[in-house]
Amino acid sequence: MSDAVDTKPSKRRETAFVGQSLKKTYITGETQVHALRGVDLEIKAGEILVLLGPSGSGKSTLLNIIGGLDRPTSGQLWYRDTELTALNEAELTRFRRASIGFIFQFYNLIPSLTAEENVRLVIDIADDPMPAKDALELVGLADRRHHFPAQLSGGEQQRVAVARAIAKRPGVLLCDEPTGALDSATGVRVLETLAQANRELGTTLILITHNAGIAAMADRVFNFLDGQIASIQTNDVRISASEMVW
Repeated sequence: MSDAVDTKPSKRRETAFVGQSLKKTYITGETQVHALRGVDLEIKAGEILVLLGPSGSGKSTLLNIIGGLDRPTSGQLWYRDTELTALNEAELTRFRRASIGFIFQFYNLIPSLTAEENVRLVIDIADDPMPAKDALELVGLADRRHHFPAQLSGGEQQRVAVARAIAKRPGVLLCDEPTGALDSATGVRVLETLAQANRELGTTLILITHNAGIAAMADRVFNFLDGQIASIQTNDVRISASEMVW
């Protein structure tokens, strides 16, 4: 697996997402929680973007809105030429199926299915999927494809989850604490796999983490605070996952 990195590539890329004045308010009884407070953003196609910030700062809310799992209370969001905030539920579901791959902290594999069968779950709903075996080969698990989740380590299970997400060739991978349940060595292996998908498939990778060290592998970092992007950091040079200080 190559450790090649890009140097300030985002300026040469097309725009994947544009958000304007995105707000999200949750109402519980008489209490209002302002999860997003007017977020403006632009995300480039093919970049690695890390979202950093304390719990409750709005990172997961934004990720869910970008992925079509939730809607903002107000504001607009575009994916390329499509205004996501104008889509109905059926159209939003089609967007998720066609364009988004999700990876979470917990692997959500079906215990009674093999690794290959878990990956095949997404192939049935994809327009142009890669074979499950090829997706597992990309994450280094082709020789484990007939194993059940209980026969795999935590890191291997997460890599199966990555293979499942990339098998439908999504334009965007959304990762919410993908290494949160892993030790450092295993977490690095998973991050290397995600970076490889970004390089080889051209996938836009948006990753939430509490681990500030992971920010060094990103093109840019959005630092969240109180429902807003408090600052944006651009890395002149990305480092590989294996070089990170965990």
